[in-house]
Parts: sequence; C-alpha cells; structure tokens
Amino acid sequence: MITSSALLKPAVAESETTDEGSALDLAKAGDLEAFDEVYRTHAPRLMRHAVTLCGNPALAEELAQDTLVEAWKCLHRYNESCQFFTWLCAILLNRYRNHLRKQRLLRFFAFGDPAQDDGVGGLEKVEDHGSLPNEAAVLRERAEVVRKCLATLPAKQREVIYLRFYVDDSLEEIAAALGCSVGTVKSRLFHGLEKLRGMKALNCESLHFENKERTQ
Repeated sequence: MITSSALLKPAVAESETTDEGSALDLAKAGDLEAFDEVYRTHAPRLMRHAVTLCGNPALAEELAQDTLVEAWKCLHRYNESCQFFTWLCAILLNRYRNHLRKQRLLRFFAFGDPAQDDGVGGLEKVEDHGSLPNEAAVLRERAEVVRKCLATLPAKQREVIYLRFYVDDSLEEIAAALGCSVGTVKSRLFHGLEKLRGMKALNCESLHFENKERTQ
C-alpha cells in the first residue's frame, strides 16, 4: 500500500568519503579528471532529483548537464560548509528556475497559450519500476499534485522545501548552499509550509511535511 508519507519520504543522504574530499581538492586545483570522478559519484542521484523536480526525463538530463558545467566553472566557490551534493542541488535549482523564466518569456513574446506544456510536464512520465501498475499510477498522480502545489510557491520558498524534504539537508547546510542565514531558511520554510497546509489538494501529503518539522 502506498501512503503519502512514502511519496514524500526524504532521500537518504549518501556520505561523502575521505577519497571524495581528496578528489575535490584536486578538482579545485584544476584537475578535470578528479572533478569528473566526483561528479560521476553523484550523477545518478542528481539525475533522479532533476526528474523529480521537473517531471521530464529529457529536460532533467539537460539540467543535470548544465549543473555539471556550472559546478566546474564555479567550483572555487565551494567552501565545504555543506555537503557537495547539497551544493550541486542548489545549482540544479537555479538552472531550473532560469529554465522556467526563459519559457515564460518565450510564451509571452510568441503570444502562446500560457497553459501550453513548457517542458516541465508531470511526473506521470516517470515510471516506478518497483511498484505494481495500479500503485505506480496512484504514486504518479499524487506526485503530480505535490509538484503542482509546490510550483505555486515563490521560488525561494520552493527551493528551501525541496532541499529540506527531498534532499534531506539540515537547515545549516541549506543556508550554506543558498548563501543565506539559518534564520532566513527557517522563515522561508515556515511560510512555504503554511501555504502548502492551506492547499486543499495537498491535505494528506502536507501532513508529512508538518510532522517532520515538528519532530526536529
């Protein structure tokens, strides 16, 4: 049986080893092969998060590649105040935000239909091979409800909720990755969750968000 808590269960963080730390040091010194080694460690998980974020496998692959390029270009800014994967996810969120902004501009200048699919289609395109057909359909339907509700939030609130509940980061790590204070993260998280709790379509799913924050 699939429950809403299963749908919104935080990802299990993958530990960063000493070997990865050494590879990161080499990468910061300009060693592209070392960076490729580090990135390949996180690439599958990053791709899964990209698909969860946008619901479109083709777009997810593009976002993951853009994240790779951007991470290499600004690797010197990574100061190890958060996990490397958290930092990658912050870049991924920024690339996705840029994509949405570009799509809005294209639709505006083309006088297109605002409801037209912009390449961020629903999670119904993503199959869960570990579930039975009927269960997978229910999971996709619920995931789409969650995605649409999250999409109505301001970008900064949506990013904090994503990093908190999907990447399963601490408030301190989120603050470090986004370049803001822990207080700011708490404020965005609080206001974002309040808006989600007020959405009738998300009544049962939002309980998982609420319960986790009250037990921290």
